[in-house]
Amino acid sequence: MFDLFKRNENRGPRDVKGLRDSLLRFIKEELQKAEGGEGRHIKGINLFISSNAGEKHIYEAAVYLEEKDRFKEEIQKIADDFALDIPINWEMQISFDDAFPPEAIKINDLDAAIFIRTKDHVIQKSGSAFIRILNGEADQNEYQITSAGGKINIGREKKALVDDGFFRLNHIAFPADSVNEGNKFISRQHAHIEWNNDSGCFMLFADDGGIPPGNKIKIRSVTNKNLIKLNSTHIGHKLEEGDQVILGESAVLEFSYLTANKD
Repeated sequence: MFDLFKRNENRGPRDVKGLRDSLLRFIKEELQKAEGGEGRHIKGINLFISSNAGEKHIYEAAVYLEEKDRFKEEIQKIADDFALDIPINWEMQISFDDAFPPEAIKINDLDAAIFIRTKDHVIQKSGSAFIRILNGEADQNEYQITSAGGKINIGREKKALVDDGFFRLNHIAFPADSVNEGNKFISRQHAHIEWNNDSGCFMLFADDGGIPPGNKIKIRSVTNKNLIKLNSTHIGHKLEEGDQVILGESAVLEFSYLTANKD
């Protein structure tokens, strides 16, 4: 397995495999430094990537973005081979960001940085994702959302008058006058998405109009074969790559970290 860490030091990685090897090599070296080479106090690893648009797909492939936990498994193999005693419940989080947190360690010659958590230390994470309309008619076909965007409301009409007499601004809006059948059962205050900094992910919550006995929210997850239903405004769903969300009866949204025009 030592071939994994062999490379020409005068060249940066030129392909997916080379980039992956460079990332893993750096992480291995930092893990060996942490806690004097003993990893039992490590709670998690945060990998931050800030690449340009032309190289983003290479980084996405290098960290197996579409294969849940696979990059973590690669790190675990290294930890096992080098006798790094990482706890079984350590967490791996990968974020695509415009800038790195000051606590993160920049990886030389790469658009990436890592942060190894060895105690209860909260860093301000960031992330971005895309919401695509697969069925129904919204005012856009695709929305980019960011962790800095705050609460992202989803519902009927962009500016909707709600029961308390105030107006709600829906950032993902389905026009009421649309003839598309998918819009028929969208509530004015159907759902919203929020960034969860502790988990480093986006969460989907039902609002008053999106829980029984009103119009409903269902999620088809790529990692859970069972259909997920939101029955409370207080319990959210952690959005993962490829999740499809049904609003009402037939409006369908897709959640993704990947751009639609990815090569």
